[in-house]
Amino acid sequence: MAFSFSPSLVIFDCDGVLVDTEPVGGRVFAEGVVDLGYPASFDECLRTFRGRSMTSAVEIIEARMGRAVPVGWADEMWRRTELAFAEGVAPIAGVAEVISHIHERGIPFCLASSGEMPFIHRNLKSAGLFDFFAGRMFNAAMVARGKPAPDLFLHAAAHMRHTPECCLVIEDSVPGVQAGVAAGMTVIGYAGDPMTDADALKSEGAHVVSDMSALIGLLEL
Repeated sequence: MAFSFSPSLVIFDCDGVLVDTEPVGGRVFAEGVVDLGYPASFDECLRTFRGRSMTSAVEIIEARMGRAVPVGWADEMWRRTELAFAEGVAPIAGVAEVISHIHERGIPFCLASSGEMPFIHRNLKSAGLFDFFAGRMFNAAMVARGKPAPDLFLHAAAHMRHTPECCLVIEDSVPGVQAGVAAGMTVIGYAGDPMTDADALKSEGAHVVSDMSALIGLLEL
């Protein structure tokens, strides 16, 4: 794939890009959605809600089912997810080397995730990545609209004092890619998880890779 970009800021998604939480967390959430009677298959739920904020996911569920989710359902989903992650999570293969390389080159980077901040902190600590991002973490609770809206990426770029066109986003979900493109940023779609729809990421405007370590050679870093 012919691709060349020298970013002034790299913005990482968290789940599925930094930490390997999607196989566990995604399945916990999909199970909860299916239990509600959502009219879609389990695999469709995984694809539909991957990368979205809880608010965005609930809006889709309620619109599709024509009724509100039960009171406390979202809190229960967070509780189940917390239990699922209790034994710890691993970093995405190769991502520590990518972060170290970017850090050594003096290129600023940060994190912009749909997740709840306590989960982000704990999972990064578990994966040994927290110190890289301390003080540079942004999540959907900080903006009016979560992914696929561009708000979160624009907020992160503004806080880090970089213009959108100079930013690189690394995402693994369709809503995340849509958000990065809508923000006017260059987006790389990471498709290392077999459940990731690489063609869908590409169709939304991402430059797709399946090997995280390939980023070092792919970018002008």
